[in-house]
Amino acid sequence: MRLIVGMISASCGLLNAGSLLDFSYGILEEQHGNDKRATELFESAYAADPMAMPLVRRMVEIKMKSGDKLAALGIFEKVITARPDEIGVRIEYGDFLETIGRGDGLADRKREEAYLKVLEAMPGKVLPIERLIRFARDKGDDTKARELLETLDMNSQEAVNYYIATTKSLYDGKDEEAKKRITERYQKAMENHPEWAGIARSASDYFREAGNMKEAIRMLDLHTTAAPSSLDMRIRKGILHFASEEDEAGVKALKDVLAIHSRKVLAHESLAKFYRKKEQLDEALFHSAELLKIRGGTPEEFEQLATELIAAGKNRDARLLLERAVFNHPENARLMTQLAVAAVRDPESKDKALRLFREAENMMSNPSQMDPNFLLEFSQELVVQGQNKAAEERLRNAIKTFPKTATKETATALRALAGIWNAEGRNADAAKALISRAEALEK
Repeated sequence: MRLIVGMISASCGLLNAGSLLDFSYGILEEQHGNDKRATELFESAYAADPMAMPLVRRMVEIKMKSGDKLAALGIFEKVITARPDEIGVRIEYGDFLETIGRGDGLADRKREEAYLKVLEAMPGKVLPIERLIRFARDKGDDTKARELLETLDMNSQEAVNYYIATTKSLYDGKDEEAKKRITERYQKAMENHPEWAGIARSASDYFREAGNMKEAIRMLDLHTTAAPSSLDMRIRKGILHFASEEDEAGVKALKDVLAIHSRKVLAHESLAKFYRKKEQLDEALFHSAELLKIRGGTPEEFEQLATELIAAGKNRDARLLLERAVFNHPENARLMTQLAVAAVRDPESKDKALRLFREAENMMSNPSQMDPNFLLEFSQELVVQGQNKAAEERLRNAIKTFPKTATKETATALRALAGIWNAEGRNADAAKALISRAEALEK
């Protein structure tokens, strides 16, 4: 019903009171599948207001469905006669003739006349020129189409885009003259209207694809100088600087954007890739973390980056990242275990770490699948809290599950377990054996 009301409302301002009711009932009958009754109502509405374009279109559609092209044409010509100066009506009329008159000399002539009338009223504009070029090309007259294209007024982005696209289709891709026309058109457009973001991007892409990186960057530079708030184009310019091995300019462009808007994903992503390539890990990790915090990511992406941050000693950064990860993926136990480890290593969050360890452990249905590093960190926190028995249980599990390659971590767990026994004055011989084993692993 909302759709029906919307359709009726869209046309209310175009119909007089005498035809509106019939038109509305016609729409309702049509929606209920009563096509015959709907047609009767539309015909009644049209008879009351034959100049209303919603009714003209409806009646033309009805006549075309019944195969009566002449009647449909007569309906349009009646409106054209009554409203000769209305551009929209003439364009619709010409487009209608295109659908019914291909190969018909009279229809083609009327179609061209309709478009030429619009061109007289709108010289140089895309609307009539696009139609006339299409007409010329239908007739196989590409020369005429090229002549018409050169009359286009370039004072709009639409016109420039149309000129470029049509030039590419009218000329061979290897035509040097056509390439020169496109180059000059883009350059002139950006010099006259550097504020045009869409043209700046397409011009830059054109020159980049042509291998002219200097000009590709210049197009964006013209635009961003004229429109400093065009942050996406400033990011694009930074990326092109990187591609041209102008690293300092690229970094500056992207960091200037982030100083204005710190949540620009593409800027962080580009800087993260750049710093990784340069093996500047601190900066790469920072931008990678910001990127994931802003746009989110898979549990695996969060886990991998958090592992890198913890390994680099950036425990606070890891904790903040993992808090976002756990919020986004609350059922993921591995992320929760990482969060507990990062929290206990970060002085700002150490007090709440024990609770996080317990929450993470409760999420794991099988203790044998727990990360041994998590168990080691958990046990150390339990010792601090005076819960030696619980710590011993987790250390035993960690020692069993550390891979053979994790000699350093295994040795730490062995020493920790021996330390609990020594502190409690029990299992002295076993504690010595554990220390000896740890020393062997550490060699």
